[in-house]
Amino acid sequence: MPENTAPATPKISIILPAKNEAQNLHRLLPVLCRQFSDSEIIIVNDGSTDNTAEVCAGHPVTLVSHPYSMGNGAAVKTGARTAVGDLLVFMDADGQHRPEDIPRLLEKLDEGYEMVVGARQVDTHASLAKRWANQAYNRIASFMTGYRIEDLTSGFRAARARHFRKFLYLLPNGFSYPTTSTMAFFRSGFPVAYIPIRAAQREGKSNIRMLRDGLRFFLIIIKIGTLFSPMRLFLPVSALLFLLGTGYYLFTFVTEHRFTNMSALLLTTSVLTFLIGILSEQVSALHYKNADEDLRRTQRGKDTPG
Repeated sequence: MPENTAPATPKISIILPAKNEAQNLHRLLPVLCRQFSDSEIIIVNDGSTDNTAEVCAGHPVTLVSHPYSMGNGAAVKTGARTAVGDLLVFMDADGQHRPEDIPRLLEKLDEGYEMVVGARQVDTHASLAKRWANQAYNRIASFMTGYRIEDLTSGFRAARARHFRKFLYLLPNGFSYPTTSTMAFFRSGFPVAYIPIRAAQREGKSNIRMLRDGLRFFLIIIKIGTLFSPMRLFLPVSALLFLLGTGYYLFTFVTEHRFTNMSALLLTTSVLTFLIGILSEQVSALHYKNADEDLRRTQRGKDTPG
């Protein structure tokens, strides 16, 4: 696009959460600024103790700093609130994501998708344990949502700003923001696409620990159920408890000719779990009550001749 026809407000905002990533930003920012000189580039300094801020000061980027570390998700939310672009691109500052893949995300958005996620190829994960864990999470999430989830935890994605900001209040401050944002888009009926990417090995020390964050990522799976469709989670649990209670009752009736407290507890818990699932379904629907109208407006805009 010729310089004299470029819009005053950048259409694309590229957001990088950064915590102690001075070494990686020193290499990444020159490439990013050169390839996307017409885009807004936002670095959210999440309480870094190194010279991240000084590195950013030497490049034409917008720097937003947290007074202390608030978490990767909090940095993403800060970047989304700061951005003025119509399209938001999120990528890690540790060098794993290649700037060359950003146009591929944007091209996919042009096909009618509202969010596009860069799915890391299996052999590009940092370790075998993380590779297996990510595959397990993807399969469980795909089963629970009914959609194929190719990379549940990828932080490399592009989304339309007007939609992404609607769900900021749902996003956690920690590392599970990719899961939550993707599920929110799926739940609202906004089309989501995946493109394959090759993630480079990060330089420096990772902020994620397998043991510390293993339980946290398991809870992500639970969150998928509660965000997307609670009954997909609560109904099987309720059915299992009901079968256990009924089976135990039949066993004790045949062997002891009585109805035990354990049978009563299992059956009662089954009913309560089912009722909690129904209530959770109603509460979940409240989060997306305006999504249908927003989706209709989006479709009308696409159908309107330019």
